[in-house]
Amino acid sequence: MFSRVLIANRGEIALRVMRTCRRMGIETVAIYSDADVRSPHVTEADLALSIGGYTPRESYLVIDKVLAAAQEAGADAVHPGYGFLSENAEFAKAVSDAGMTFIGPSPEAISMLGDKTAARDLAIASDVPISPGSDGAVGSFEEARSVVERIGYPVIIKAAAGGGGKGMRIVQSADDIESAFNAAQGEARTSFNDDRVFIERYIVHPRHIEIQILADHHGTVLYFPERECSIQRRHQKVVEESPSTAVTPEIRKAMGEAAARLVQKASYTNAGTLEFLLDARGEFYFMEVNTRLQVEHPVTEMISGVDFVEQQLRIAAGQRLLITQQEIAEPKGAAIECRICAEDVYNEFLPDTGIVSFMKLPEGPGVRNDSALYEGYEVSVHYDPMVAKLIIHADTRQECIDRTKEALDNYQIVGFKTTIPFCRQVLESEPFVSGVYSTFFVKDHWPLPIPTSFLSHVASIAAVGYVAEDERRQPLPSDV
Repeated sequence: MFSRVLIANRGEIALRVMRTCRRMGIETVAIYSDADVRSPHVTEADLALSIGGYTPRESYLVIDKVLAAAQEAGADAVHPGYGFLSENAEFAKAVSDAGMTFIGPSPEAISMLGDKTAARDLAIASDVPISPGSDGAVGSFEEARSVVERIGYPVIIKAAAGGGGKGMRIVQSADDIESAFNAAQGEARTSFNDDRVFIERYIVHPRHIEIQILADHHGTVLYFPERECSIQRRHQKVVEESPSTAVTPEIRKAMGEAAARLVQKASYTNAGTLEFLLDARGEFYFMEVNTRLQVEHPVTEMISGVDFVEQQLRIAAGQRLLITQQEIAEPKGAAIECRICAEDVYNEFLPDTGIVSFMKLPEGPGVRNDSALYEGYEVSVHYDPMVAKLIIHADTRQECIDRTKEALDNYQIVGFKTTIPFCRQVLESEPFVSGVYSTFFVKDHWPLPIPTSFLSHVASIAAVGYVAEDERRQPLPSDV
């Protein structure tokens, strides 16, 4: 096993990886930008090294800086977390070439599955269902129009090297195809330095379902019960749950086995996630592979009892998986994750900034907080607006919903707007409670009427925040 691991990330995911490393007796190394000098992951690590810069492009995305820090610290392995360099094949290879272990899949697997067109081809070869679409990347508008005429509207244009909803456009009619194609290509070029796009038939009102996998170097591939990730804005998830109300045991088994076939075909190892679209008839279609730990991995940890960071470390160290497929075949209870983002949910989910002047996190049975927040923490424009995650587990879905609502009612952050009101109203809504919803939830149902009980709750939090702010402005005795 490793003795010292550098975590090539920041915030809550860095803290989450440190927690498991500490339990396993592994020393941790943090890196931090100039903007993160006061971040908790800096003080929680056994060793912390500055890599300078403020923006990701000046810090966490600079391979040479990260490698230099790892070598200076004497790390024997690097955990990338998620985002930043986690799906960068060049970084994975550089870590290996420097004599350290990359805690993730091989550079070859990242390249193969990180490219959506290559992953689609592999899915076809693995007998994994895909939606009709282009054969590889589409290079011109004329070619795009020909593809659409063959498969019919609506279609979705996607960046081949994309992710996070970037370089993606839905096209409903011939009038929109040229502008959508040009926009998707342009955004792909700007976001990924790669303007290749491909086209698929768009599945109307689908469910977004994920299958988490683990694969070791000895041929064992495990698939876990599904995560439902359909509550999204801008193609990015906000509320996730497991299991899905739309997935039967038969669909779960078929989807899991399809995921395992593709992973084996790619000679993939470590943790990964396969994303599928599920239509109203129960038919599923492969979408993409995320060659890293997912933001929402705690949902699956809660219903399986498996620590995925621990398994990542053990697999990367060459150990065999000791879990059996039978042990994880069925979910143990239900889990819900709410992403707490610094956003104004009543203003197109625009990012917000500010300093935490007061904070109180919920507690209780089945409540997990993954967070890097503290009073005085500044949410800046430099990084992703997600600042924390609330994860709840219970024996039944309804109990989990009730417990999550209670936790959200007791989640207090003052200093900037958050997605807490959105998450709270989602859990109160008829579509979510009934389990009949899709990726169109925000478009079809938001904003929802605000319950009177929640308005009074918000007012009480605001009052607490006012008092906290007022107390912060009072002069100290020594200043009088």
